[in-house]
Amino acid sequence: MELKLNQQVELKKQHPCGSKVWTILRVGMDIKLRCEGCGHELMLPRSKAEKAIKKILDEEGSR
Repeated sequence: MELKLNQQVELKKQHPCGSKVWTILRVGMDIKLRCEGCGHELMLPRSKAEKAIKKILDEEGSR
């Protein structure tokens, strides 16, 4: 799966704040994500992040 900075992705599970949309802040062996609902940031191993992503919504620059 090709992930880029500032892409918005929808995860399979909902965050406790109610949002499923996250923005990618860092790409490498770990993926850093920020919740668009509450601003919470977390880092996941790439393998776990790729399994959690349901679909890629768009890129920040294409709006």
